[in-house]
Amino acid sequence: MRPRVLPLLGSALVAVLLLVSGPLSAQRGGMFLGSANDPAIAYATAPLQNAVVDVNKKLQDGTIQLKYDGRSGYLQSALEALEIAVDSQVLVFSRTSLQAKRINQANPRALFFNDGVALGWVRDGEVIEVAAHDAKAGIVFYELDQKPAEPGSAPQFRRDFKCLGCHMAGDTLGVPGLLNFSTTTPAGGGFAKSVMMDHRMPLEARYGGWFVTGSSGSATHHGNEATAFAGQPPRDLRSVEGLFDPDGFRAMSSDIAALLVLSHQIHMMNLLTRIGWEARAADPTLHPPFVAAPGEDERIGQMMNAIALEVVDYLLFVDEAALPDRVRGASGFAERFSGLGPRDKQGRSLHELDLGKRLLKYPCSYLIYSDAFDALPPPAKDAVYRRMWDVLSGRERDPRYSAALPLETRRAIVEILRDTKPDLPGYFAVVSR
Repeated sequence: MRPRVLPLLGSALVAVLLLVSGPLSAQRGGMFLGSANDPAIAYATAPLQNAVVDVNKKLQDGTIQLKYDGRSGYLQSALEALEIAVDSQVLVFSRTSLQAKRINQANPRALFFNDGVALGWVRDGEVIEVAAHDAKAGIVFYELDQKPAEPGSAPQFRRDFKCLGCHMAGDTLGVPGLLNFSTTTPAGGGFAKSVMMDHRMPLEARYGGWFVTGSSGSATHHGNEATAFAGQPPRDLRSVEGLFDPDGFRAMSSDIAALLVLSHQIHMMNLLTRIGWEARAADPTLHPPFVAAPGEDERIGQMMNAIALEVVDYLLFVDEAALPDRVRGASGFAERFSGLGPRDKQGRSLHELDLGKRLLKYPCSYLIYSDAFDALPPPAKDAVYRRMWDVLSGRERDPRYSAALPLETRRAIVEILRDTKPDLPGYFAVVSR
């Protein structure tokens, strides 16, 4: 029997037409239109590789234990097990999650995160919600019951699929992803409006429905638009102390630096999942007995190159909205985050925050070190690296890129990557133009 020929899978051929036919400045965002049940993806059944899987193994063998503590429940133990710092806490009071009925200005939802995991806690809620960035699956959702375990049993993070009703849609690029909304209500009343935030959104439009601590200088935003402030939400709020009962909360901060980092991180995670899924869905070798049709490899290459335009623009902060004034956090998050590595021979790190006019001192996403980036299929990773070099080397001559990434900035990014990214292609050389 002759092997069957596999036509181009996924949604990316549409993306090729949209992206390649127009100028770079007119790029449109794409989304995955294939199936999570594609055998090359198998979202519900494929083996997983993420931080929660590792913690569950340690809970099973008794290496670590979770301690239940009053109204916090397992919160502190879960944070420690997942290696998430308390200073990453941000507080949202808009009712936009699974436990919405318990969330309000007097009982905000606390979110904590690191480079690979986000954890949501609602006081007196039934579960702690955890979202882990898996090496191949994208965001995988878990729940931890907020009740003491029976004697002799160990609590476990349980995989959850009901979150996909909201977390696998257009706002997540059609893949299992995270959401980050600014929710505002018209001054005269009416229905609330929720808009996805990322680093391309002007600060003035962000953080509706969130408490924001720290300083944004002279810049405005929608944070702290709560009844406690009688119509005059402060931009410089040192702490949320006194705004609600603190029982159970781990901190009294909702740090603006942490919020800015999270605004970048969520869309970057979703982009990495999307390009990975598109590459796997299009790969004939992952769909036996199919083989590539004539010209298939070229079409897949065009598809990956088109998606890489979008991924790299975001990864290199090409369209980042400038910060109108210096931002200053108040929880210690900025200092700790900036101290993370890896570091190059000159001691520089992609985690270093700027917070003057932009988020990062060296505008290249630190998620280039993530397991999800490292696990990208070769056609996807090769396309991303080639496009990165086009931009960083100065071969890309569109003024939009030179405005966002001047020579010294591009040179520093390449030098850091050459010292810290083991799989960086050898053609990443000295940047001279």
